[in-house]
Amino acid sequence: MRLSNLDLAIVSVICLSSLVIGLLTAKRASGSSSDYFLAGRRMPWWLLGASMVATTFSTDTPNLVTDIVRRHGVSGNWVWWSFLLSGMLTVFVFAAMWRRLGVMTDVEFYELRYSGKAAAFLRGFRALYLGLFFNVMIMATVTLAAIKIAGVMLGLSPAWVVAIGAGTTLLFTVAGGLRGVLWTDLALFVLAMVGSIAAAMHVVGLPEVGGLDALLSHPSVAPALPLIPPWKLPDGAWNWEVLLPVFLIPVFVQWWSIYYPSAEPGGGGYVVQRLLAAKDERHAVLSTLLFNVAHYALRPWPWILVALASMVVYPSLGDLAAAFPEIDPKTIGHDLAYPAMLTNLPSGLRGLVVASLLAAYMSTISTQLNLGTSYVVHDVWKRFVRKDASERDLVRVARLSSVFLLVISSGVALLLKNALDSFQILLQVGAGTGLIFLLRWFWWRVNAAAEIVAMVVSLGVAIAVQQGAFGDITDWQAFLLSVGITTVAWIAAAFLTTATEPGVLAEFVRRSGVGGPGWKKVTAVSTLSPGPSGLRFGGTPGRALTAVGLSVVAVYAALFGTGEWLYGNGLSAGILFAVATLAAICLRRCFTGLLPRA
Repeated sequence: MRLSNLDLAIVSVICLSSLVIGLLTAKRASGSSSDYFLAGRRMPWWLLGASMVATTFSTDTPNLVTDIVRRHGVSGNWVWWSFLLSGMLTVFVFAAMWRRLGVMTDVEFYELRYSGKAAAFLRGFRALYLGLFFNVMIMATVTLAAIKIAGVMLGLSPAWVVAIGAGTTLLFTVAGGLRGVLWTDLALFVLAMVGSIAAAMHVVGLPEVGGLDALLSHPSVAPALPLIPPWKLPDGAWNWEVLLPVFLIPVFVQWWSIYYPSAEPGGGGYVVQRLLAAKDERHAVLSTLLFNVAHYALRPWPWILVALASMVVYPSLGDLAAAFPEIDPKTIGHDLAYPAMLTNLPSGLRGLVVASLLAAYMSTISTQLNLGTSYVVHDVWKRFVRKDASERDLVRVARLSSVFLLVISSGVALLLKNALDSFQILLQVGAGTGLIFLLRWFWWRVNAAAEIVAMVVSLGVAIAVQQGAFGDITDWQAFLLSVGITTVAWIAAAFLTTATEPGVLAEFVRRSGVGGPGWKKVTAVSTLSPGPSGLRFGGTPGRALTAVGLSVVAVYAALFGTGEWLYGNGLSAGILFAVATLAAICLRRCFTGLLPRA
C-alpha cells in the first residue's frame, strides 16, 4: 500500500506537532526531577485522565483485541474487561491515598511502608524489575505491533519503523518530560479515537463484508458474537473449557490476583505517576475515574468490529500468509489481521489511520520511557549510586536512560511473535502477586519479606511452567497454580519473618490516612499526631465500596449496551443504557461524600 501526498502530509503534521510540544515544554522540564517526572505536581484531572487513556490506546491494543476475538470470540475480551474491578477500586479507595503520600514514584512507597535493609532492597529491586523487565516488555510489544502494521500497510522494514516512530517519540519525550507527554497525549488520543472509528466504519462497508447486518449474520462471525460465553454446549454439557478461562477466572480471580500494567491492584506504574502529578487528591480521583470510563466503555467496539470483519476477509492464518507473502512467516498470527484490514482504506483516510496508529504508538512509548527512567533515576541512581546528585544531573541521567530503554525494547520486539503471547507472559509472571498489593494498605503484618517472596515465587512458577515442570497443563491451569502457590508462600513469609518496625508503621498510617481493623494493633499504641491537614478522603469504607459497585455496573452496562445496539437488539440496548444511567445517577449522589474535601 502506498501513501499519497495527502496521507504523507497528515502523518508529517502529527510528527511535527509532537516535536513542537516537546520543545515548548523542554525548558520547564529541565528545572528539576519533579518537573521532569511529575510536571511540578500541578496537572488537572482531565489532562491526566486523557493521558492515561492515550497510553493504553497503543498500536498493540487493536492487534491484541483482534487476536482475542479471532481466537475466542468477543467474550474473550473478559481477559482485560475484568480489570475494571481493580480500576474502580483505585478510583474510590487508593487514588487519594497515593496523592497524599507525596512520593516521586510508586516504588518509593516501599521505604515508607516497610523498614530496614529489606525495604531498601525491595525498592531497588522493584525499580529495576519494573523499570527494565516490565517496561521493556511493554515497549517491545508496542513496537512489535508498529512493525507489523507498518510492514503490512506501508511495506516498511523493522529498522525503518523503529527509526521513524521510536526516533520521533524519543525526541519529544526526552525534551519535554511528563508535561510534554501529557499535552501530546491529549492530542494523540483524540486523533487515535477518530482514526479507529473511521477505520471501523469503512472496513464494515467493504464489498467483501457487505455492511453491518451482513457481517453479524455471516456464518463465521455469528458464533463469535456473544458478550458472555455460552454456559452450556449444544448437547447440554457445561461449557467449562471456555467458561473457566474466558469468563469465570478473569471475573473472580484474575483482577485481584495479578499485577498487570495499568490494572495493578491498588494502583501502580504510570497510573500512580499521573496521580502524583495531580493538583490535589480531588483531581487524582477524578482523573482515574475518567480513565476507567473511557478505557472500558468508550474504546473497544471499533476494534471489535474490524476484528469480526477480518474473520470474513481472512478466515485463517493461511489466508493472511497468502495475502502478504512478503511478511516473515514467523510473525504471521491472528493479530496481523487488524493491519491487514486497514490496507483497504482510501487515500486521505489511509493517512488519518496511519497517523492515528502512529499517535497511539507514540503516546504509549513516551509514557513508558518517562516512567521507566523515573525508576532508574529516582529509585536506583539517586537512592543507591549518587545520593548527592544535583537536580540537573538527575534530568541528564533520565534523558540518557530513555535512549538505553528504547534501544533494548526495540531489540526485544524483534524476538516476539504476537501481541497475545507477550500479554500472556506478563499475566503469568505477575500471577499471585496482586493480593499483596491490596492488603499491604489494610493489614499491618504485610512486610518487605512477603513482597520479595511473592515476586520470586511467582517468577519461579512461571519459569517452571515454561519448562514443563508441572506437565502438560493449560494456560488457565498454570495461572491458578501460580496464584495458589504464590499466595500461600507470601502469607507464610509474612508470619514467619520479622514485622515492620512499629514506628515506620505508625508514620505510614499518619501520612497516608489508612485505617480499619487491620491497623488496630498499630493505632492503639501510636503516639503520633493525626495526618497532615488539608484535603482528606471523605467517604466511609462502605460508601467507597458502594461507589465501586455502582461504577462497575454503569460502565459494563454502557459497554454491553453499545454492543447490543450494534447487534441490532434495540430492546436489550435500551435496558442496558437505562441501567447505566440509573447507576450513574446513584453514583453521583454517592460521590458527594467520597471526593476529597478541603
